[in-house]
Amino acid sequence: MAKVKNQFQCTECGGTVSKWQGQCPHCRAWNTLVESVISNKEDSRFRSWTGTETQVQDLSAVSAEESPRILSGIGELDRVLGGGLVAGAVILLGGDPGIGKSTLLLQVLSRMASQQAQVLYVSGEESAQQVALRAQRLGVVSQGIRLLPEIRLSAILQTLNQEQPQVAVIDSIQTIYSDEISSAPGSVSQVRECAAQLTRIAKQTGMSILIVGHVTKDGSIAGPRVLEHMVDTVLYFEGDSHSNFRMIRAIKNRFGAANELGVFAMTEDGLKGVSNPSAIFLSGYKDDVAGSCVLVTQEGTRPLLVEIQALVTDAHGFNPRRLTVGLDQNRLAMLLAVLFRHAGIACFDQDVFLNAVGGVRILEPAADLAVVLALVSAFRNQPLPAKTVIFGEVGLSGEVRPAPRGQERLKEAEKLGFVRAIIPKANLPKKNFSKLQVHGVETVADAVAILRGEY
Repeated sequence: MAKVKNQFQCTECGGTVSKWQGQCPHCRAWNTLVESVISNKEDSRFRSWTGTETQVQDLSAVSAEESPRILSGIGELDRVLGGGLVAGAVILLGGDPGIGKSTLLLQVLSRMASQQAQVLYVSGEESAQQVALRAQRLGVVSQGIRLLPEIRLSAILQTLNQEQPQVAVIDSIQTIYSDEISSAPGSVSQVRECAAQLTRIAKQTGMSILIVGHVTKDGSIAGPRVLEHMVDTVLYFEGDSHSNFRMIRAIKNRFGAANELGVFAMTEDGLKGVSNPSAIFLSGYKDDVAGSCVLVTQEGTRPLLVEIQALVTDAHGFNPRRLTVGLDQNRLAMLLAVLFRHAGIACFDQDVFLNAVGGVRILEPAADLAVVLALVSAFRNQPLPAKTVIFGEVGLSGEVRPAPRGQERLKEAEKLGFVRAIIPKANLPKKNFSKLQVHGVETVADAVAILRGEY
């Protein structure tokens, strides 16, 4: 029997202490320490499956040959993963309920099984009949997909050892529990232990494991924060449940670029990859509307054109509202202050609303210039010139700073038929584009002056 002991774990950060305290010493959160029972069982994460212990060796003697990646059969998912699945990788996929996590993974296993790959689907939330009905509804080929409806970790590990699949899906980590821990499934200690054991078997056998994780109200993956540190890749499912479009963003990826974005469309036959998302996001764009402009953002290795909408109207209360959808609200407050200080446009008595169309979350600061010009257009009720794209970072002193990969952004805009671009002066191309007229600006005042002159 393995020895057990009691300890207290934080439900916010996963930190452990030996005695209960009112405040977690790691993340400073109050009343988050919960008592749990853990095992002192010793096991190596990188020990060979034959049972031999790992030994100290010289790094130059270690073989650095890269094994071929396993293609999932869905191009957008392979893009986010950096070219496909890596043997021995552990991937965590999080998202809101009903957004399509289980649907996507069932489609992935079906396509891999059709290519004679050994796959296993572990369902902890649905029975075998429910999974079969979902496969029938989606029209996927279920032959070759091994199915295990189970929530006991010991039984799952035993099945993984017997089946030896190339790819395994655990749906979901919050429903799995270990007999060695007395707490309920989904608790900090259970999620931590189950994820550690699954990661260990993935590293020892070389199988790829995809883990589904639930999210909390604020959109982060439920459970201890250490769960994201254990795995190799963290993917987030994004998108509005009322829209047909879904996006998968790579928050962490040890085998590819982070912040890579994959776009999907939800259809009756499941999720379908979108090869040209810019055309879809701009399908409802009208260039004769005040407060609307097109931003060229860079999501990983892909330039993406997104419509930014701004609405500036008289405030009817003592505290003007500042509301953003898909953009940082604190960034908006900073840009409004810069606009007043360096361009003389005051919005302190105006309600300001900002929206990134299509449910896209824009994280990079290169959206600043597009936001500023959309606000100016809405404030003056004057549409921007037709077929214009904008990008650039704005500093507190009013300067417009360059954005990375400016040439790729301009090429994407020209490919989609845009004829004008307002960009930082440092991003001006060395060679002129044949169909794109590029204007470089150094300050916010210069950009506002260009709008006033309408070219």
